[in-house]
Amino acid sequence: MEAHLCKTRRSNININIILLLIASIAATLVTSSASPITTGEKVELSLYYEALCPYCENFILNYLYKVFDNGLISIVDLKLSPYGNAKIRPNGTIVCQHGEWECVLNTVEACAIHAWPVVSDHFPFVYCVESLTYEGKYDEWETCFEKLNLDPKPVTDCIASGFGHELALRYADEINALEPPHTYVPWVVVGGQPIYDDYTDFVSFVCKAYKGSNPPQACLGLSLPTTTPNYNAKPFNHVCYKEEDNAKSKSTLSETILATAAAWAESM
Repeated sequence: MEAHLCKTRRSNININIILLLIASIAATLVTSSASPITTGEKVELSLYYEALCPYCENFILNYLYKVFDNGLISIVDLKLSPYGNAKIRPNGTIVCQHGEWECVLNTVEACAIHAWPVVSDHFPFVYCVESLTYEGKYDEWETCFEKLNLDPKPVTDCIASGFGHELALRYADEINALEPPHTYVPWVVVGGQPIYDDYTDFVSFVCKAYKGSNPPQACLGLSLPTTTPNYNAKPFNHVCYKEEDNAKSKSTLSETILATAAAWAESM
């Protein structure tokens, strides 16, 4: 029901066109030398999410991708953290909120971020995977390699070797160390401060936090927030809460990765 409600609010997206747009604009930004923004001037923008939370999908597909379209990426250090509301058992295995496929896809995206650490390289892949989860095509994530002309080996090796599990544990430590603690995803942090249920208005908060002298077009004429996000405000129900346990199964990450690796070995 939650996923259905979220999907009915989304605009129709031509995934291939947007993937090409992101890749093209990202490449242009990387190669451009006009009026570069120094690292110290950039605003840290972090997204803590999980692969199958419908509101995380919605945010990535309909909001976050625009940083590559409106020039905002020039003043942003964008960081993705694919772990969300998963839990670690005493034996070190991981249970994901929305079941075994979420564990797999969180790990896929973690391995992609590790394989291609530059955000303009890994974001199109994450966007492609999330566009497939939006359509319920969880098992087609490998088609994103061909769509984006990427070598699958760094990602598939990361998963099959178990290094993806180690990355997941690192992301777990990262999200569990947040102050204030996250209570739901998507959890968006701008300049070290969470913006709570204002997350879809992240552009305004980034522009307000930017202290440089060369604001992008996205910030010009923008009405900036005049108040600090209220931690005590009740979130609007467009989030996946940490307390909820909507898991479709209790399959652990290690069990799923072993099964996936076995399937690859058999197919080869």
